[in-house]
Amino acid sequence: MTKVTVRQDKNVLGGPLLACSYSPLTGFLRDGCCSTGPNDLGRHVVCAKVTREFLEYQLRMGNDLISPVPQYRFAGLKPGDRWCVCAGRWKQAHDAGVAPPVYLEGTNFTALEVIPLETLLDYAIT
Repeated sequence: MTKVTVRQDKNVLGGPLLACSYSPLTGFLRDGCCSTGPNDLGRHVVCAKVTREFLEYQLRMGNDLISPVPQYRFAGLKPGDRWCVCAGRWKQAHDAGVAPPVYLEGTNFTALEVIPLETLLDYAIT
């Protein structure tokens, strides 16, 4: 008999990880949640409400989140979209003064390996 393991991801507040966005469909696993695993090298774990400043900054840094990439079913982001952002990219944007707001309930607890909870609390939205 095969044992099935169910993984219950937690958010940065210690509760269950809630969905970040189904439209656009986000997450490393494209399941709407900022879940992660060993193949997620970028750690797409911060559920952010992207802003124009953040998107433009990412573009300048070589991370184009605006242009559509149809082969990956990615329509491109616009301000106001929720998206699972890489923890390191979010921290980099924070250090540059352009970090977007964060949905804490949808942000994976593993983000705390890169970003202090106190910092995330400063950007929290509901």
